[in-house]
Amino acid sequence: MLLRSLSAWLTGWALLAAVPLAAAAADTGRAAQAMTTAARALLEATPAAQRPELLLPFTLEARGDWNYTPRSRPGVAFKAMDSAQRQAAQQLLASALSESGLVKVQAIIALEIALREIETFGLSRDPQNYAIALFGTPDAGSPWGWRIEGHHLSLHFTLADGQVVATLPQFLGANPAQVPRDIPGNGPRKGQRALGEDEDRAFALLAALTPVQRQQAIFSARPFGDIVTRNAALLDPLAPVGLAFGAMDAAQQALLLRIVESLASVAEPSMAQQRLEGVRAGGLESLRFGWAGATERGQPHYWRIQGARFLIEWDNSGGNHIHSVWRDFEGDWGRDVLGEHYRRARASSHRH
Repeated sequence: MLLRSLSAWLTGWALLAAVPLAAAAADTGRAAQAMTTAARALLEATPAAQRPELLLPFTLEARGDWNYTPRSRPGVAFKAMDSAQRQAAQQLLASALSESGLVKVQAIIALEIALREIETFGLSRDPQNYAIALFGTPDAGSPWGWRIEGHHLSLHFTLADGQVVATLPQFLGANPAQVPRDIPGNGPRKGQRALGEDEDRAFALLAALTPVQRQQAIFSARPFGDIVTRNAALLDPLAPVGLAFGAMDAAQQALLLRIVESLASVAEPSMAQQRLEGVRAGGLESLRFGWAGATERGQPHYWRIQGARFLIEWDNSGGNHIHSVWRDFEGDWGRDVLGEHYRRARASSHRH
């Protein structure tokens, strides 16, 4: 376990701290092909009458209508799929995630079983109420995207020119953050923490700071009740608060970068590398780590990591209920890359 942890730490550090800015971008072609194949299989398995629910327009308006709360949402939910559709949908999800990322997502979905048992209104909780939507037609020659979304989960992927060009926004939540008791049947077990490793890493970084550094890092005595950016379609950088990367020693910097690498590694490895290259391109010197609320486990708290191009927020305002999000100020849903793609298309005979 120690060797695996050390290997993962070194991988994250190499990608974030040692990759030259001029290095070739990550090749996501294989992942893009796998996703396109799986999405086409899902489309072909979907009855004609249901396809309008699955196929949505490839527009920022449609894609930016996202949420992480329980609600009816566009797309086709697992509970409305037959076995062939479910198999294709599961393959699509597996093609987009790392092994550890898939385990994490499955654990988040399984928490609906826990909420059904724990909450007084739990009958509305449904682990099958997670919907997949395709934006545009899955085709290697045209830009398209897809999303899986449900309570405490919203993952978005954008493809163009045979590559994955965006893997954000990424929302992951957990309620309960730590399961209080064994849930009957196939439910989660007591003590299970779907997002526990990432929570622990943030507390480890906070504990590693000196008293003076902690005073700089903690910018509010109270958290905010949720992630600050909520489900905004577009957002600008938040106020630059907290402790600057350059004010940390090497060990503290490594702890911060390990948090970033861990949250990126939810995605399939080439896509995780692509995201980390974006972090590196924005300049590590721009990173800041900010904390709000309690510094004791189990108490309401919030933290964020912000760079020149991206924002990670983590809210546990109830002490046992996590909301986390990773946003790209310019590249959510591939806006930056697709803008250039369409400018090139207009300059040529190629049309979409």
